[in-house]
Amino acid sequence: MTRREIVAGMDIGTSNVRIIVGEIVTDRAVNIVGVGTSPSEGIRKGVIVDLERTVESISKAAAEAERMVGSKISEVNVGIVGSNIGLVNNRGVVAVSRDDKEITEQDVERVLQAARVIALPQDREIIDVIPREFIVDGYDGIRDPVGMLGVRLEVEAMIITGSMTSLRNLMRCINVSGHEVNALILNALANGEVCLSRDEKELGSFLIDLGGGTTEVALYKDGALKDIAVLPVGGDHITNDMAVGMRTTFQLAEKVKTEYGSAVAGSVSNDREIEIEGISGKEKRMITARELSTFIEPRIQEIMQLCKNEMVKMGYSQMPPGGVVLTGGVSLMQGITELAESYFNSTVRIAQPNYLGVKSPIYSTAVGIIHYVIRHQGSGTQYRQQDGRAGFFGNLWKRIKTFLADIWD
Repeated sequence: MTRREIVAGMDIGTSNVRIIVGEIVTDRAVNIVGVGTSPSEGIRKGVIVDLERTVESISKAAAEAERMVGSKISEVNVGIVGSNIGLVNNRGVVAVSRDDKEITEQDVERVLQAARVIALPQDREIIDVIPREFIVDGYDGIRDPVGMLGVRLEVEAMIITGSMTSLRNLMRCINVSGHEVNALILNALANGEVCLSRDEKELGSFLIDLGGGTTEVALYKDGALKDIAVLPVGGDHITNDMAVGMRTTFQLAEKVKTEYGSAVAGSVSNDREIEIEGISGKEKRMITARELSTFIEPRIQEIMQLCKNEMVKMGYSQMPPGGVVLTGGVSLMQGITELAESYFNSTVRIAQPNYLGVKSPIYSTAVGIIHYVIRHQGSGTQYRQQDGRAGFFGNLWKRIKTFLADIWD
């Protein structure tokens, strides 16, 4: 029986539920050992609107991932979209407890707990506390104060709060599907783990996650997340525009968008023709690739303009040195980099995980969740490889071997 240390990241998006399973190997490196994807049936603009269908989508994605891993996934780490989230800046202050005035991990935990003391509306709760910087006896800009000497320890922290109703509905869906939630992680933090380099985080950059129902704009500077904004528009709105304009089904419009769509109509040949099926078996007709892109380009332009407006609200009429980084499913569209560069007047690149089998922006959030959990929590959940025995005696033998393995460990 082999013991494996596994971390599962779950991205519950408007278009798809994705579960990525990573196995922790030596030096905290990760091997992707399981991938599960299922269409989201009960989620709209990042909010659960149908519990039963959401549970079914989660179960299908989990079952697919479990078949690849070869074992049951009991715990998952779940990404949460910023539309249900609020950011509150707060400060915590404590006195260093040891007689020799050396700051310990317990002091850091105490000061983070002190930062959690804020007044919140009854319908919101604290999800996480992210330290921006520590201050020791007036000296600021400290990233890790453990081991330093001081009398007074302070922290400037970002408190992540969430809608109680949305979070509890999310937790309920996951629990009903047969899984426990190990951690809730903000999607912007997860994406930052795999999409941004250290220099981009330090110098300043905007990370735009172009999803199906929402678009999330995250500002990183000085090595940390500074601000986020969520727009209620995404790839599904492009698909809906195409379905209405071409008088076809939403499913066919999504397929055509993925295969032939371009964000810049002028760059597409007018000679290429695409066959479009009508609704309910109506007569098929032909449409050129350029005509198809005329449905896409205005909506992409609208999304970019809305992103730019949010950037100005964050204090950036000119882009930071790190430029703009795109991820999410819509970033795969042909010509979107060129369109974004013209809108933001800055360098733009598309980011994706660098792992075999998940080298696509659509997996950035789920893979980022795995990296975030490993970096901040230190380890994954231990699962044991199934050996194929069935029945009472098979289960009893597995329990005995598990018990003996734990004793020897």
